[in-house]
Amino acid sequence: MRVKIRHARQNEGKVMAEIEATCFPVTEAASEKEIEARLAAFPENFYVAVAQDGQIAGFINGCTTDKPVLGDELYHDVSLHKPDGDYQTLFGLNVLPQYRRQGIAEQLVKTMIEAAREKGKKGMILTCKEHMIHYYEKFGFVNHGVADSTHGGATWYDMQLHF
Repeated sequence: MRVKIRHARQNEGKVMAEIEATCFPVTEAASEKEIEARLAAFPENFYVAVAQDGQIAGFINGCTTDKPVLGDELYHDVSLHKPDGDYQTLFGLNVLPQYRRQGIAEQLVKTMIEAAREKGKKGMILTCKEHMIHYYEKFGFVNHGVADSTHGGATWYDMQLHF
């Protein structure tokens, strides 16, 4: 499906929080307040996919950091965002169920990777659940094993893509 990928707007925090709540369990989903704080701190790292019907079908976001590992503290403290950091993180990749399996997530990931490259980052990092490892590997991410993360009580895997 062709969608328009663009930067998120400040007034779209509520919509993105609703999408996040649909895509992640309550223990893992960022709240509206958290998403709005992130959007205010690093708007350049928020991309939305707008479907032909005008609805936001999904979004991707993450801060930048100097560390090649995504620590849980980055999810909760926007002051740790380093605009000139070496690594682009990927906090969340969210696509509403009715828009899945149409290539939208792939378009969002590729947009984030390309933007990180253009900004001169050393790479991109994320954590994911085991069933998603193969998905991120197709973009060139390498699995570095179980992460130290305890986010939402789940088991996460460190994934790194070096440019």
